[in-house]
Amino acid sequence: MDFWQVLPVAIALVFIIEGMLPFISPNRWRTMLVMVEQMDDRMIRNVGLGSMMFGVLILYLMH
Repeated sequence: MDFWQVLPVAIALVFIIEGMLPFISPNRWRTMLVMVEQMDDRMIRNVGLGSMMFGVLILYLMH
């Protein structure tokens, strides 16, 4: 498969997964946003780094 064929599929899956929580439980999603707003930048960066590392690990294990 070509990169340009896989990229839109990957982006679409991100949108689907990201949209599941607000669709299933809007109140919990709203509460989560309030909690994120109260976090400092360092904590948000650590969560983002952990998320990226987890994604890289999944990609590594799949290939």
